[in-house]
Amino acid sequence: MPKRKPEPVSRATHGRGVLIVIGGHEDKEGDRVILKEVARRVGRGRLVIATVGSHDPEGYFDTYREAFKELGLEKTVELYLGDREQAHDPKKLELLEGAKGVFFTGGDQLRITSQLGDTPLFERVLEVYKRGGVICGTSAGASALCTTMLVRGNGEESHRLGTLRMAPGLGLVKHMVIDQHFAERGRMGRLLGAVALNPVELGVGIDEDTAIVLNNSSFSVLGSGAVYVVDGSSVSYSNIAEGEDERTLSIFDVRLHLLAQGDVFDLAERRPRKVTPRERKHLEELAGGEGEGDAA
Repeated sequence: MPKRKPEPVSRATHGRGVLIVIGGHEDKEGDRVILKEVARRVGRGRLVIATVGSHDPEGYFDTYREAFKELGLEKTVELYLGDREQAHDPKKLELLEGAKGVFFTGGDQLRITSQLGDTPLFERVLEVYKRGGVICGTSAGASALCTTMLVRGNGEESHRLGTLRMAPGLGLVKHMVIDQHFAERGRMGRLLGAVALNPVELGVGIDEDTAIVLNNSSFSVLGSGAVYVVDGSSVSYSNIAEGEDERTLSIFDVRLHLLAQGDVFDLAERRPRKVTPRERKHLEELAGGEGEGDAA
């Protein structure tokens, strides 16, 4: 029987902006390729740095404010929520008025989704996206951007059935599960487990100081590490629904792609490709100079 062509992967239909999804520990003092791309897209606009994921956010905002200031991005404000009720506070909502970007820092992805999900404040985040703004997430902030997010699971070993915990995310990316600190924390096993649970989800593992820049039909890779793409659309067998808890996962005919800076992944075709000359020139400009931001 012929295999069914897999469904294309895409962003959610909420907006027309750009997502920059970072694997954590992005460079803040050297070439800062990833932060340069954020600053370029925000330009002379305002960037809201959302430290919502942290239970103790002291110092998070100051570190990013200084890094972005050195890149020419002067307008940064902090968004923090002590509890979910504050997501209805008019003063918090004002922070997002006219903003060009939102940057979710690390911490706990469940804290991000439980404080923000289905609130007026999150509607303001979506409005930034609809206006063509940039939404960024690093570490826990990266996982939270998906419709379904990884919360917990064994790392640094083969995946064991029953150890994975997943939860609803913010929904800015659909049909994709993103894991971060990927090679550094040995998370291939748990990403394979996530894809085995739901093969329609494209598994994307992002190393530290590495990001994907996601638009309508593709994502490109920025940074010093790698991006691992696990495609389960051709899987012929897995024991995910057969074994008892703690049994080792088996999965057949899964596809793996390994991408580095200079590579692009076509989401409609589920295939990687090399960058075009124009895309490569942009990458070289990011690595070699500060560049000039776009006007707000």
